[in-house]
Amino acid sequence: MDNIDHRIIDLLRLNARSGYGDIGSVVGLSASAVKRRVDRLVADGVIRSFTIQVDPDIEGSSTEAYVEIFCRGTVAPAELKRILSGVPEVIYAGTVTGSADAVLLMRSRDIPSLELALERVRIAPNVDHTRSAIVLSRLIQRRTD
Repeated sequence: MDNIDHRIIDLLRLNARSGYGDIGSVVGLSASAVKRRVDRLVADGVIRSFTIQVDPDIEGSSTEAYVEIFCRGTVAPAELKRILSGVPEVIYAGTVTGSADAVLLMRSRDIPSLELALERVRIAPNVDHTRSAIVLSRLIQRRTD
């Protein structure tokens, strides 16, 4: 990847619906040259998908919480993934260093539905306890993947 590829990706991150001609006018290439580069970036797996982002408030999922999971004993990441995949309110999960075993970002329509989702996580085998922080307001949100 060169600097032009990086600039194309940056422009697509801002607006995945940008036309090749519009991108080309910014990066100094023709529309067909931009299309060839985008096609190559897709074929090489650099660009994995084109997607939309829906405002969670409009979609009805405005309650967010960061949740730390603490497990009993050693639990394989694949097992945690299996457990958490069954809870649709979990929109991000990752294993972490420190005292917690994993960190989640959960999103639900309201506090009662969040509480039910948290209970599904808590009763999972090997989960000892959780610690949650409910998001009061979103300050910065960048899409990097």
